[in-house]
Amino acid sequence: MARGSTRPTSRDVAQAAGVSQAAVSLVLGDKWRGRVSEATAQRVREAARDLGYRPNLAARNLRLGRTRTVLLVVPALTTEFFAGVYTGATRVAAEHGFGVVLYPSPEGIGPAPDPFASAQAALDGVIASSMASDAVTAIRGEALPLVMLDSDPAESLGAATVNLDIADGVRQAAEHLLSLGHRRFLHLAADVPSWTFEIRARELAARLGEVPGTSVRTARSPISIEGAVAAAEAALSEPGPRPTAVICDDDQLAAGTYKAARRLGLRVPDDLSVTGLDDLALATAIDPELTTVRLDAELFGERGMRALLAVLEGREPEGGDIPVRLVVRGSTAPPGLP
Repeated sequence: MARGSTRPTSRDVAQAAGVSQAAVSLVLGDKWRGRVSEATAQRVREAARDLGYRPNLAARNLRLGRTRTVLLVVPALTTEFFAGVYTGATRVAAEHGFGVVLYPSPEGIGPAPDPFASAQAALDGVIASSMASDAVTAIRGEALPLVMLDSDPAESLGAATVNLDIADGVRQAAEHLLSLGHRRFLHLAADVPSWTFEIRARELAARLGEVPGTSVRTARSPISIEGAVAAAEAALSEPGPRPTAVICDDDQLAAGTYKAARRLGLRVPDDLSVTGLDDLALATAIDPELTTVRLDAELFGERGMRALLAVLEGREPEGGDIPVRLVVRGSTAPPGLP
């Protein structure tokens, strides 16, 4: 077809790829597995890309009775983590002709007004964080094909659950600090009623409880630097032997701990080791740079979207938690003298 002529059609793609229009429809509709070969599917995708072919989604959606729109419900966007989840989800969605609407719960956690006059009529499915599960119920999202992120698989509202291996991340942080010789710990815990934070507390207590002579205090804080400053300062000022290491549920809590330590005349890591969880940009902006557990937010979003596509197509979503990794930087060291 000559460049600059009318919009390419599926017939043009079929002719360029040397296949039938039916095969083009299967491949571009992501229904090809088990029907055409991987090589044929690749040839069709390349032909479509070379020709600049775009399917007529409006006509296809009318035919299928779908809007090809997914709602991603997250807590308020207080960090870049959920922006990464959105980026990953939209990348996969775009490959399959879907759009993603991002809906942060206005209060961060809790009920939220319905963003659509009728969510069930306007959406094909929902992906939601456990921290925004009340919002999902408020918009009747649980009545739609639903994938939950960071949620207890045994009690999930959704047809599928996608999790990061948070438990292993907490164990990695604890092992690192134990190997440095720390035995007195403070857990600066997010004051959020969510499964993901319950897992962190449970795994930390279990791992530290295995080592004789180890103690752990818990202080709770809202997920904000200001809240963490107050909570950490109060906890580190309590009577008795001071903790030598603080394990934080979130990088923002770790940044607040840095400020609290400075107010108390403590140096990180000489007097106090600190770990976080997320590996946000903040982790390398503070000094010393933060030892933290890296969570791949974009992969998390990708896996969530792939799981929803599987649910919509009646397939079994990919199983297994997404691995996480401790990144050791300058905020941890062996404990100083008592």
